[in-house]
Amino acid sequence: MTTSAPPLDRRVPEAVHRRRWAILGVLMLSLLIVVLDNSILNVAIKTISTPAPTGLGATQGELEWAINAYTLVFAGLLFTAGLLGDRLGRKKVLLAGLAVFGAGSALAAESGSPVQLIAFRAVMGLGAAFVMPATLAVLMNVFERDEQPKAIGIWAGGVGLAIAIGPITGGVLLDHFWWGSVFLINVPIVVLAIGLMIWLVPDSRDPAPGRLDPVGVVLSVIGLVLLVYGIIKGGQLADFTDPQVLATTGAGLVVLVGFVLFEKRSDHPSIDVTYFQNKVFSAAISAIALVFFALMGVTFFSVFYTQSVRGYSPLQTGLLMLPLAVAQLIFAPRARLVVDRFGNRATCTAGLVVIAATLAAFATLEADTPIWILEVVFFLMGTGMAHIMTPTSVVIMQALPREKAGSASALSNTFRQVGGALGIAVLGSVLSTAYRNGIDDKLALVPAPLRHTAGESIEATLGVAAKLGPQGKALVTPAHDAFLHAMHVTALCGAGVAVIGAVIVALFLPGRPAAPQQSGDEAELVTADLGQD
Repeated sequence: MTTSAPPLDRRVPEAVHRRRWAILGVLMLSLLIVVLDNSILNVAIKTISTPAPTGLGATQGELEWAINAYTLVFAGLLFTAGLLGDRLGRKKVLLAGLAVFGAGSALAAESGSPVQLIAFRAVMGLGAAFVMPATLAVLMNVFERDEQPKAIGIWAGGVGLAIAIGPITGGVLLDHFWWGSVFLINVPIVVLAIGLMIWLVPDSRDPAPGRLDPVGVVLSVIGLVLLVYGIIKGGQLADFTDPQVLATTGAGLVVLVGFVLFEKRSDHPSIDVTYFQNKVFSAAISAIALVFFALMGVTFFSVFYTQSVRGYSPLQTGLLMLPLAVAQLIFAPRARLVVDRFGNRATCTAGLVVIAATLAAFATLEADTPIWILEVVFFLMGTGMAHIMTPTSVVIMQALPREKAGSASALSNTFRQVGGALGIAVLGSVLSTAYRNGIDDKLALVPAPLRHTAGESIEATLGVAAKLGPQGKALVTPAHDAFLHAMHVTALCGAGVAVIGAVIVALFLPGRPAAPQQSGDEAELVTADLGQD
C-alpha cells in the first residue's frame, strides 16, 4: 500500500510505521472476541432460557444479569484498565486481559446453572475490560495523527464484522452443539490473538502515568450494580414504586454522585472530570452512550420477536441480523468522508435521526409483517450507527494527548458499556412490565403457583403453556399479542432516547470546518482540532 511522504514531526518509529496495518489487523482480532461474545449471546438467549437439558431455564431477569454481569464489570473496571495500560504497558495489559477472557469463556461454557453463568460472565467482563481500551490506545500510538481517523474507521468497521459473524456463528453452533459452545468458541480465537500479539504488537505506555484509584473503582462498580439491579428488579415485579426497588435505585444514584464528587476532588482520579468541561467531548461521549442505550435494548427484544413470535431458528435469526452488520462494515470506514464534506454535527445528527426512525419502525411490526421490512430496518439502523460511532470516536480520541490514549479509550468504552447496560436494564424492564400487564388477565388457566413465573416473559408463558398440553394452546396467541404490544412500547421509548441524542449532538458537536478543504486529511485535522477548543 502506498503512503504519502512521512510528516516531519512523525512520532511513530519507522519499524512500527511499516507494519501498522498488520498491527491494526491483530487489534481487530482482539476486538472481535469481545464484540463477538455479546452478539453470539444475543442469539443464544432463547436457548439458554429453555429448561435443561436444552438450556439452563434462565428467567428474563437472569438473562438480563447474564448480559449485564459482563457489562457492569467491564464498564466498572475500564477506568482502571486504561490507567494500568498507560502505566504498565498496553501490550502487557492486553495480553493479560485476553488470557482472563479466554479462561472465563471456558468456564462459562460449562456452567451448570444461571447463577454460575452470571458469575463466569463477570470473569469474562474482567478480561474484556483490559482488552477494549488497550486496542484503541495501541492504535493511537502506531498511527500518525493524519491516518488516525481512517484507522479508527476501519476499527469501527471491525465492530460491524464482529456483529455480522457473531449471530451467524452462534446460530450454526446452536444448530449442531449445546448452548455452551457459543462461549467455548472464544478460546481458539484468544489463543490465536495472543500469539499474533506477542509477535507483532509493540508496547507503549504513558511516560507520566497517574496513580491508581481503588476508591473510585469501588464506588463506580457499587453504584452501577445497585442502579441496574434496582431497574431490573422493578421490571421483574412490574412495580417501580416497590420500596426495595426505590431503595436500591436511590442508593445506586447516591453512590454514583459520591463517585463523581470524589473524582473531582482526588489528585489521582480514575476519570478526570475536567475533560467534560469541553462541550464537544461531552456531546460525543453522550452520543455514544445514548446510541448503545437504545440499540442494546432493541437487540434484546428483537431476538424474542424473531424466534418466539416469528418462529425462526437461532441460525436464521443470525442471518436476519446480517444487514445491521453489513451496513456498519460498509459505512464505518467511509464515514470520515461524509464528515469531511458535512462536518461532525450534521453527520452525527443525521445518524441519530435515522436510528430514532428505525427504532420507531419496530413499533409497526406485527406477527405477519413481511420479513424484508425488518431487513430494511436493520440495514438503516446499521447505517445510522456507522455514521455516529466513527466520527464520535475520532473526536474523543484526538481530544486528548497521545500519551493519554488509554484514558480516552477507557472513557469512550465505559460510556458505551454503561449506556448498553442501562439500555438492557431500562428497556428490558419496560418490556417486562408491559408484557406482564398485557398477559396477567389471560393467565387464569395457569395454576396459581405458576402464574407469577408465567408472566415474566413470553418464553416463560410459552414454557408453561407447553406443560399444560392442549389446554395451554389458548395462551399462545395472547402471549404473542402481549409481547408485540410490549415491544412497540419499548421501541418507542428507545426512539425517544435517540431523539435526545440527536438534539445533544446538534447543539454541541462542531459543524462543517470553516477553512477551505484542500485535502481529506486536512479536513480531518480541522474537525479534530475543533473538538479540543
